Parts: sequence; C-alpha cells; structure tokens
Amino acid sequence: MANEHWKNDPEDHDYPAAQHYLHLLFTPSQAVAIVDQLHSATTVTFAAKDLLRASQLELLGRDNAHVQSDLDKVARGERLSPVLLVRGDQTRGLALVIADGYHRVCASYWLDENSSIPARIAKRPKANT
Repeated sequence: MANEHWKNDPEDHDYPAAQHYLHLLFTPSQAVAIVDQLHSATTVTFAAKDLLRASQLELLGRDNAHVQSDLDKVARGERLSPVLLVRGDQTRGLALVIADGYHRVCASYWLDENSSIPARIAKRPKANT
C-alpha cells in the first residue's frame, strides 16, 4: 500500500496534541516554536521502518488499541493524518521525536514496513534556548 491511506495535510487537532507532548521534552516556548515550524513545513515522506529506527521507538503490536483503530480506519477506506516530527541529532545522540502519529506509524508498518508515510518535520531547538 502506498499513499492511498494518507491525507495530504495533518488534522487541525494534531498540532495541539503535538504541542502537548512536546511540552514534556522542551520548554513551553520551544514547543510553540516547533509547532509553528510544523504548520509551515512542507510534507515529505519516509519509510515506516526508517521512522521507527530513527525514533528508537519499539513497534507497537497490532493488538494495541490505537494501532488497531488506525488499521480499522484504513480497512474502511479512511485516510490517516500525516505524522508530525522533530528532527533527531545523531551528533548529540538525540533520536527523532514523533510528536504526533506514533500509532499511525506502527499501523502503517503493519500494513507494509516499506510504505511511505507523509510527515512534517521541524528542526530541533538548540540546547539552552
């Protein structure tokens, strides 16, 4: 399955969800700045397996309720929202952050690990800003 199960743009509610999560990792002002970048970023694609590897997150099982919900949506012909990311920094040992869409990445992996997932990606803030 290629991009037929993806929307072109993130849902409006994905941005506040991403910001809420990012508040756990960054200062409030950094989180706002990241979400502002995500709003204006161009949509690009990455393979499901590469997103999981770069984020260093484990693949959630098909039995995870949220993953299964996304798989059910695709089976019904509904499109999933692109994922929102914060670029990792290998030189600093910092993994890619999936700010919104972890379950969608896992669901897409279960459909085809090589599938292209549309994403918006923001730069990681510099340390101590």
